[in-house]
Amino acid sequence: MENRSYYAPPGGLPPQTDLLSGKAVFTTAYVVIPRGVMTDIVTSYLPHWTNTRAWILARPLTGFSETFSQYIMEVAPGGGSTKPEPEPRAETAIFVVAGTLAIGYEGRVHTLRPGSFAFLPAGSAWTLQNDGADVATFHWIRKAFQEVEGLDRPPAIFTHEEEHQPGAMPDTDGRWATTRFIDPADMRYDMHVTIVTFEPGAVIPFMETHVMEHGLYVLEGRAVYRLNEDWVEVQAGDFMWLRAFCPQACYAGGPGRFRYLLYKDVNRHASLW
Repeated sequence: MENRSYYAPPGGLPPQTDLLSGKAVFTTAYVVIPRGVMTDIVTSYLPHWTNTRAWILARPLTGFSETFSQYIMEVAPGGGSTKPEPEPRAETAIFVVAGTLAIGYEGRVHTLRPGSFAFLPAGSAWTLQNDGADVATFHWIRKAFQEVEGLDRPPAIFTHEEEHQPGAMPDTDGRWATTRFIDPADMRYDMHVTIVTFEPGAVIPFMETHVMEHGLYVLEGRAVYRLNEDWVEVQAGDFMWLRAFCPQACYAGGPGRFRYLLYKDVNRHASLW
């Protein structure tokens, strides 16, 4: 089995001797929230969740995320929720980075571990519990589902990264690859969550500029990202938001692999109002 790493925030607080300077930046084109920002004092608590706290990385906001919200959820042993989602239009993607979770869905319990992915369609009833002995940490991506006449709602997915072969990008000799949890040809889904992997020295060799909005969480390694007009160094645990059409490129200098969890909105017409 291939060795994989999934960074999870440790929480805590920096010492009083730390400098105030850092690389956190908020612009109208992109945002960088470095892992050092994810301390105890910026966590949130949510209704109907017990023994759980959240780092809210993105939410719909003027000049910020338009299509999704993204949380890092930390669930202590015995914690969880029997009413996790308050919005009937919200669909859910979950990716586990630490510990184990039990998700109840349609009469069946699915056990998730680091590297597990779950998609839960809008309007579905589900539960989440940490029945293990260790803290469990997962990413929770929420999006308002966009109905399309003549298309059924997408079904739930429960899977693991090990079950998906990374697809190499053309003409890269496998040095830039994408692990897809959702079939990109399935029009029922209006969002994708993938893992992008760069081997040391690999690059995105042009300034990508496209309509898809991104949430990007670094799972492993480090790289230099070009965001709009700036070069930004990122490492495991850092989060980036990229607005639609924000120019972007990447150089993964090593020494190890650079991997990130990527959200994007897909498969729908551009809204005209």
